[in-house]
Amino acid sequence: MEFKHISVLFNETIDSLCLKDGGIYVDGTLGGGGHSYGMLSRGYDIRLIGIDQDKEAIEAAKERLFEYSEKVTFVNDNFSNIESILTRLGIDAIDGAVLDLGVSSYQLDNAQRGFSYMHDARLDMRMNSESSLSAYEVVNNYSYDELVRIFYEYGEENWSTRIAKFIVDKREDKPVETTFELVELIKAAIPQKARQQGSHPAKRIFQAIRIEVNNELGILTDTVSDIVRFLKPGGRIAVITFHSLEDRLIKKAFSKLATGCVCPKSFPVCVCNNQPVVSVITKKPILPSKEEEISNSRSKSAKLRVAEKL
Repeated sequence: MEFKHISVLFNETIDSLCLKDGGIYVDGTLGGGGHSYGMLSRGYDIRLIGIDQDKEAIEAAKERLFEYSEKVTFVNDNFSNIESILTRLGIDAIDGAVLDLGVSSYQLDNAQRGFSYMHDARLDMRMNSESSLSAYEVVNNYSYDELVRIFYEYGEENWSTRIAKFIVDKREDKPVETTFELVELIKAAIPQKARQQGSHPAKRIFQAIRIEVNNELGILTDTVSDIVRFLKPGGRIAVITFHSLEDRLIKKAFSKLATGCVCPKSFPVCVCNNQPVVSVITKKPILPSKEEEISNSRSKSAKLRVAEKL
């Protein structure tokens, strides 16, 4: 299956980086190489560090970026390891970075990866196929309380307790092995009237499990801080999120980095010596145009936030 991914907010993201000749840029979520191709094709003499934990993504990006291969360093790793990656490459400062936190179309549409509730496959959902934790382990080995927690926190699912109970009861007879088995359990747990409202009934649960399997939220705040620490003054970080949990984390991370004095208002003078390290460029997130939403339905929930190193 061809590794295919339509990069959302494509021009908006590239434009937000303010590319310049001689710059070093990081694409922390290389995927199929879409945003990287956009950066490299703008005609600037830049160096690109392309990072992805999915080996299939790395191989696809190598093909996509073949004409620019002398300018690209491919790294099969998790972007949360940005500090060790750049140190290993002998890079002490960068001019910009992109994080596209969405799951690629390839990962969603490739049934064997087990990401989608629309395809029947063994429960997996690992972005890094060598990781030990998969969706199968979460569904079959997590306690009832742990399932409720991730369904509610990561999926914002109102029926978390009922769905968790159905799963726990079912696996007493046999393990829940496939995506469609899990979908049927979710449908059975959610009352019919509730299932008739909104999106697919399994969407929130699959999102929650995927976030847990890949520790998607746990690594974000520290990663943003690490990237900002490597940015040169004037360098920018652009982050694309696809659900409210991610967006709130990025908004909060940017706000914290942009905050100066945190002393109580009652203090006559500042004693914390806290200085802002970024300026938030996007006071409100940049959203896809109506045209993009029509041409790529998966872009509808995307939000782009940008910050600049002071």
